[in-house]
Amino acid sequence: MSRAAGSALLMCLLVMAVALMLGLSGARIALQEERAARNDRDRKTAFQAAEAALLDAQRDIEQPAGASPRAALLASAAPVFPAGCGAGAANPLLGLCAGQGAAPAWLAVDFRDEGEATMRSIAYGRFTGQAMPAGGGALPARRPRYLIEAYPDRRAGSSADLAGAGTLYRISAVGFGAQEDTWVLLQAWYRRVGGG
Repeated sequence: MSRAAGSALLMCLLVMAVALMLGLSGARIALQEERAARNDRDRKTAFQAAEAALLDAQRDIEQPAGASPRAALLASAAPVFPAGCGAGAANPLLGLCAGQGAAPAWLAVDFRDEGEATMRSIAYGRFTGQAMPAGGGALPARRPRYLIEAYPDRRAGSSADLAGAGTLYRISAVGFGAQEDTWVLLQAWYRRVGGG
């Protein structure tokens, strides 16, 4: 009789161990899926913030020529931007970069730099007055940023002479997720409306 009771106890312990292993495995899978969903949501937040920064840059480029010296420069047929990008919060050329370098300007710019004298990218709404909440809950950790590079607009079938070619802008925008280490870079080419 005690032999049968001992084997029943052993079987119960084995069944409980298997059930415990299955429970732990299920909990680990659920945690991994939750983490993956959180990372996906964070990346989508960063993507949407970067898209908003692209639109803000287009608004910046499209400001009427008389609105500011910056707007007049962006509206000119052949704007001259500083090599290496305009830097500093008080600089009206902030985030405007010459597009004719050995390497694209967006590769050399630290989009996370928000130092008053050293920043070279433009925070969302800086020149357009647009607002975007950031820094809490599921919101982006910080406002998205962008920079604008100017290139001659070389259209197919046009003269090889660049005089009067117009300007094509490459916008590079970075959006941040709820976690600051999640960010997305988007780029777009933009031609000013009525710019030829």
